[in-house]
Amino acid sequence: MTAAVREAIDGLIRELAEAAGVNTKNVFELTFVGNPVMHHLLLGIDPTELGGAPFALASDSAYELWAKELALENVNGDARVYVLPCIAGHVGADTAGVVLSEGPHLQGETMLVVDVGTNAEIVLGSKERLLACSSPTGPAFEGAQLTSGQRAAPGAIERVRIDRETLEPKLRIIGSELWSDDPGFPAEAKGTGITGICGSGIIEAIAEMYLAGIINQDGVVDGGLARRSDRIVQEGRTFAYVLHKGEPEVRITQGDVRAIQLAKAALYAGCRLLMDNLGVDEVDRIMLAGAFGSHIDPLYAMILGLIPDCDPKKVQNAGNAAGTGARIALLNKGARREIEEVVHRIQKVETAVEPRFQEHFVAAMAFPHKTAPFARLREVVDLPAPKEVEGAEGPRERRRRRG
Repeated sequence: MTAAVREAIDGLIRELAEAAGVNTKNVFELTFVGNPVMHHLLLGIDPTELGGAPFALASDSAYELWAKELALENVNGDARVYVLPCIAGHVGADTAGVVLSEGPHLQGETMLVVDVGTNAEIVLGSKERLLACSSPTGPAFEGAQLTSGQRAAPGAIERVRIDRETLEPKLRIIGSELWSDDPGFPAEAKGTGITGICGSGIIEAIAEMYLAGIINQDGVVDGGLARRSDRIVQEGRTFAYVLHKGEPEVRITQGDVRAIQLAKAALYAGCRLLMDNLGVDEVDRIMLAGAFGSHIDPLYAMILGLIPDCDPKKVQNAGNAAGTGARIALLNKGARREIEEVVHRIQKVETAVEPRFQEHFVAAMAFPHKTAPFARLREVVDLPAPKEVEGAEGPRERRRRRG
């Protein structure tokens, strides 16, 4: 696996140099960030211990070495490599890059930085104190394990709005700036078609379903609305919402809603756990990082309850912050010493052994949350009142029957 990783990187270096019109022999400096497994594989370190509790790193140090030690050939023979340090078992050098890029350790206010992915890496704090953890969100945010889910590619639904009265949707797909009710949309969409829904799209779809009353605060699809709209269709003992009636049909099922609930509850619980450990009930600023995080609409992330309540104007997308941190370390050797020092004073919180994680997780299953008031969000969004819905069994009723 180490050989495969190094070979792939060597090929990417060659492709990048060709695209930039640079002779590979003029590549003298390289920096790397990555999750702990990729970090270890690149360096030829056995990552086996990362696969089981207590998820121990074989090394959390930064590395400076010759490129030839990593068998990289498409660089100068005297090229040097710098690998940023890892923070904890599931909080890797990529998160160190995020910290270097966003600088929570330099802030006078409390900043929450979230890198959303299959594992969400979370950093919270200020110049006084920093904490970090990883939360097991699963692959749903990336479109996996959803009925019509797919990766973010041309044709994927990425933006959704639902009319509160008619329950009719309008949507945007990757590859077009037009909404589906714009006159030119059919022509623009003809090339790719509407192929499925990606992560940013599913977040907006479910948040809009909640705002429109299609699902209630517990995430149950209201079957009673089938009398009002043919978008609500029965699926066995539950109901689904048809987002796109074409070929292929794109629908949001009860199972899809549950998958997003589980993912968002895990993320929120991780954030809340760090807040408990820091001794704060609110944060001043939230940064959403990563390839996926940079495409989330911050307001919809909060409506869903993906992140804690915050002034919506202070929730921002950070883009590829890990890559930015790698570039900073590439160009500034002083930044390398800075991140090494910061990483060693970040307090690691292990969500798997924290008793309050499950408590926070259960409360966060509701939209946006079972008990948190989300007062800042309510200043800008009219959230629906709690309601009972028709035509679906909740998980508690099913468990009682089996008992």
